[in-house]
Amino acid sequence: MKVAVVGATGLVGTKMLQVLAERNFPITELIPVASEKSIGKEIIFKNKSYKIVSMQTAIDAKPLVALFSAGGDTSKQWAPQFAAAGIVVIDNSSAWRMDATKKLIVPEVNIASITAEDKIIANPNCSTIQMVLVLKPLHEKYKIKRVVVSTYQSVTGTGIKAVAQLMNERKGIVGEMAYKYPIDMNAIPHIDSFLENGYTKEEMKMVNETKKIMGDDSIKVTATCVRIPTVGGHSESVNIEFENEFDIVDVKTILASAAGLELKDDIGNFIYPMPLNAHDKDETFVGRIRRDETQPKTLNCWIVSDNLRKGAATNAVQIAEEMNCLGLL
Repeated sequence: MKVAVVGATGLVGTKMLQVLAERNFPITELIPVASEKSIGKEIIFKNKSYKIVSMQTAIDAKPLVALFSAGGDTSKQWAPQFAAAGIVVIDNSSAWRMDATKKLIVPEVNIASITAEDKIIANPNCSTIQMVLVLKPLHEKYKIKRVVVSTYQSVTGTGIKAVAQLMNERKGIVGEMAYKYPIDMNAIPHIDSFLENGYTKEEMKMVNETKKIMGDDSIKVTATCVRIPTVGGHSESVNIEFENEFDIVDVKTILASAAGLELKDDIGNFIYPMPLNAHDKDETFVGRIRRDETQPKTLNCWIVSDNLRKGAATNAVQIAEEMNCLGLL
């Protein structure tokens, strides 16, 4: 099985290679792709050296699947060319997520919707992925009416430049700025660009992607997304209003057994999800589960996940794994 990784030298691309190796994805030939300035350079994968190649060289090599993490513009330009050559593209950018002709997939939630005709498959926003893992099993049992989410997102979601800014600031070094303001000892309520409605693109991604993944436009979602100086993963405070009454013990039982989730909810022993503990793990962690005492049928919870793994690389690899198992590769 030939596999291309497009954007192989970036934060997510590097993590994709790590996840492919850890999960022993059945690769017979790896085709790493990056920007023109990186062509010819070498990367190491499973103790073997591979030269970075161009987009066209990768297409000509005819891989079965290409994992894209090279930005929306690159995906818009090149994903259709890979697909036209019969290559399945799993794209981590926002380029195809809300395209009505493309599937937006979280394997534990909606893998059954993929068919052999799907050649470009979108990987959702990292913040959306971890939230719908919790929403899906609860929606099936209680039916969700409304979700209010506030995020606390790692600088790794911005990229290498943002990580460098944070580390430079902690060392007192003046360097290149990924953000308009300092990020160390700060919280910036601004992720992606602002829209006419006053929300950011990141916030509206969570609104629209949740409905598409869950397959239910009736779910109301409102979001506030904030960048904070952490590197281990994204955290979310989520308030969920249901149509039907629930029992807290039942909620915890449902979440404890849900695919992709790990329950961390023991306040007596100070056990709750934190990005420090989620770092480099594939599970999404949920805890601080409690009833909203201000209105009926409403739940509060706290969700944490490594945004580079389940929020990006691992989810993409899982899609490829599931498609392989279903005979779609």
